[in-house]
Amino acid sequence: MRVLLVEDNERLAGLVRTGLDKAGFAVDGGGTAAEGRDALAAATYDVLILDLGLPDEDGMVLLRELRARGSTMPVLILTARDGTGDRVKGLNEGADDYLLKPFAMEELVARVRALLRRSGRALEAVLTLGNLQFNSAFREARVSGRPLPLTRRELDALELLFRRAGRVVSKAALEEAIYPFDKEIASNAIEVLMHRLRKRLQTAEADVGIHTMRGIGYILAEKTP
Repeated sequence: MRVLLVEDNERLAGLVRTGLDKAGFAVDGGGTAAEGRDALAAATYDVLILDLGLPDEDGMVLLRELRARGSTMPVLILTARDGTGDRVKGLNEGADDYLLKPFAMEELVARVRALLRRSGRALEAVLTLGNLQFNSAFREARVSGRPLPLTRRELDALELLFRRAGRVVSKAALEEAIYPFDKEIASNAIEVLMHRLRKRLQTAEADVGIHTMRGIGYILAEKTP
């Protein structure tokens, strides 16, 4: 899942990005409303985390613009404004949730996941295909009940393939979902990642495999007898 974080406090933004990254989200960020607009114009996001006290203009302006365009993307307002009137205004303007600073990172992650479930952008937490199981809440994979050790990027790739099991996932879609915009990656990064993940599944004797559709992408499917 891809998250856009618009927060001008660099230290807080860094902590939030680290926390969301560990939870399995690909995070892009900006410190101004203008940077938020640029990011929204350049990519599709599953959720927006928006600070209201931005240096160039009130984050509420960006929220109103987003809803005026008909966007239904979940928006979580992140702010130090603790007045009831501010919360009501934000929700009336189209925000889906409101989290006051300071906050616990665990709560932020839980609220983001709840928004994704509510919007239909996230499917069930535990995914199963053949003898392979993926738990998105605990960020772990198992084969026949045995833990399958995977790196963060391998988990990200496996989850995306799992959620689109039986359908082709393009290289571009994998890159966009796994790597933030400010992360420079090698041209063959996805190929290398898929090779490693395929090997790990084979070694663990999973009856699920990753198939390469040359020039199109990759597909996760059960192996045929």
